[in-house]
Parts: sequence; C-alpha cells; structure tokens
Amino acid sequence: MEPLLFPNNSDPIQLDMKDADVWYYPAFFTDEESTHLYDQLIKTIAWQQDPITIFGKTYMQPRLTALYANNTKPYRYSNITMHPKAFTPELLSIKNSIENTCDIQFTTCLLNLYRDGSDSNGWHADNEKELGQHPVIASVTFGEERWFHFKHRYDKNLKLKVKLQHGSLLVMQGATQENWLHQIPKTKKKISSRINLTFRVIK
Repeated sequence: MEPLLFPNNSDPIQLDMKDADVWYYPAFFTDEESTHLYDQLIKTIAWQQDPITIFGKTYMQPRLTALYANNTKPYRYSNITMHPKAFTPELLSIKNSIENTCDIQFTTCLLNLYRDGSDSNGWHADNEKELGQHPVIASVTFGEERWFHFKHRYDKNLKLKVKLQHGSLLVMQGATQENWLHQIPKTKKKISSRINLTFRVIK
C-alpha cells in the first residue's frame, strides 16, 4: 500500500486517485487552534459507545462516537441509529471554517474518538441513502496522527494510505464513495487519542 506523506502547510493537495475526487489540507487549522479545539471537544462532546452487529455478531464499537446537527434527522449505519444533539459553539466554528472552503452548507457532524491504537474503524464507504448521490464528506483530525487507508472497490491493485495530521482536513466528494472504501486500522504503537469530525449533509 502506497504511503502518502505531505509537508505541514495549508496548501490543498489533490490525491491521485482513479474514480475519485479527494483533497487534503495538511494544516487547515493552526497547531494552536487545533490543540484548543481538541481540548474543548474532549470535555464538551457527549461521547457514547454503541453495540454494532456485523455478519450476525454483536460487539461494542472500537471507538466512541457522537452526532450533532442543525436539525433532528437521525443517521443510520451498520444497524445503528443515532439521534443528533444541537451543534456546540466549537462545532459551529469548525463547521463555518470548512464550509467556506468546501462551498457547501453541512447539516450534520459525526464524531469519532479513537482513544488509543486499539480503537479503529473497519473498511466502509459513506454511502448511506440519507447522504444522497455523490456526497461531500469533510473530515477533520485533532490529536494523534493516524493512517487513513483507501482501497478501490473494483481494481484490487489500487490502494493507498494518508497520514492524517493534527489540524488537517480531508475532503471526499464526487464518486469517491461509489468507487473506494476507507478505514482507520488498529496499530500496536503506543499512541494517544484522536478526534475525527466528519461533516456531511443529511437529506
């Protein structure tokens, strides 16, 4: 799997991915902003851990999650139904910042807290029917750097991974979710926690 590492600056980089439209901003937020927002989100977000059923087996998700929105529309994935809370001031601030770049008004934010290297998120695509066709997914990272893996659904030779940095923004749009899967794998390295915010439009 080809690893991609980028300089720590705010210039956008389009990833060379067939059948996809993915942009990476290594330092979308400054280090000071990122650390402040990380500290606030750890304390103020109503984190939860839900049971998840995959291939008939039920176990607790290997991460904590939360859902916030400007409406009351639920979000469903992997037999889990989440009901949103109202955006906090910190989430609204982050949302406004990335909306100016993405040129879209997001309605909802799904947050994940990866507490250490044993927390993960398996192969999936953000292609639930509530997201509509060709959704825009804006993913913000605060905290520990983690590898973000991509693999093509149909061409098994196409794989790559990106190290998502503290304060970075990854934007997946166009046909990305139709053609690619992504994951955050476990790692045996001793690492601290990472907060991931994925902004989206629930229709």
